[in-house]
Amino acid sequence: MHMNTKSRLLQIVCAIAMVGALSACARNTTDISTNTPSVNQTTSSTEVNAVNTKTFQPEELPDLLLQGKLEMVHGQFDSQFQQKVSLKDMEQLSAFHEGVKSYSLQSTMKINGFSKYVWTEPSGAKGIQAIFNSDGRISGLLLLPLESFPETDAKKSVTTFALPFHGDWFTFWGGTNVLVNYHYEHPSQRYAYDFVQQKNGSSYEGDATKLSSYYAFGQPILASAPGKVIELKNQIPDNEPVGTMNEKEPSGNYVVIDHGNGEYSMYAHLKKGSVKVKVGDQVQTGDLLGLCGNSGNSSEPHLHFQVSNGVDLFQSESIRVQFRKSEDYIQGTTIKAP
Repeated sequence: MHMNTKSRLLQIVCAIAMVGALSACARNTTDISTNTPSVNQTTSSTEVNAVNTKTFQPEELPDLLLQGKLEMVHGQFDSQFQQKVSLKDMEQLSAFHEGVKSYSLQSTMKINGFSKYVWTEPSGAKGIQAIFNSDGRISGLLLLPLESFPETDAKKSVTTFALPFHGDWFTFWGGTNVLVNYHYEHPSQRYAYDFVQQKNGSSYEGDATKLSSYYAFGQPILASAPGKVIELKNQIPDNEPVGTMNEKEPSGNYVVIDHGNGEYSMYAHLKKGSVKVKVGDQVQTGDLLGLCGNSGNSSEPHLHFQVSNGVDLFQSESIRVQFRKSEDYIQGTTIKAP
């Protein structure tokens, strides 16, 4: 994530004590990414600073920061994060909240043992992101000035899109700020989504290194609107063990559909050999395109879906998707597709 010089001070608390377990396409310096905490990175309550006996609920964090109760907040950091960020560091960040009277919750997400919360102040110019582990301890904290793009936010695709799958899926990245949608800072991917499947707060069951453990792997991916297939790739291996990535083929296996009106949809990270369409095929809404995979610059099986205004989706601009049955899908939203 890129930060301007005005937010340099905030980098003190950007050392989020977690690692990425979902990272999607990237070309040069432009990322299509999904990041989730490592399932192996947990902190036992016995590791927490023993002097901190009073704990608070995640929902209380913004008010505690506004009230300047930094010692209480710092006391609930897990041991790793306390080593990275001192109370003195926290005190230097008090100026971030100047002029802010309140923060409102924008997104909550529970996956693989961690809970992520995002709050923004009313104008949307500042945001807070906090990661809590299974013991309720803070594993990461990010205070960030937020840039918005109201002109393009307000414009949606002419084409109306159905969901590109059946069943229950989870929105890992989606929304109109970088705290809920990592893609948002990049014009070519601003309104992209990353979708996974999960059960009981986890995207897999069993051995986390095996593709077969992930609920999304091998699930059907469908055309979201009528159009013509104009580009695809089908022979990129799926990354296994899970966690390894193929940066040379950022999108992995994918399908691009031309819907007319200068709008093109992309379905990325498909399973090797699973693509069922050919360039030149006319497809209808709901037609099978391929299977969800883990190919390309992806460290966990998921679908990257976006709509753009050009054929080369990395050089074109992302378009906000007009869905049939929802205004938008925000990070943390569970989707029940027919």
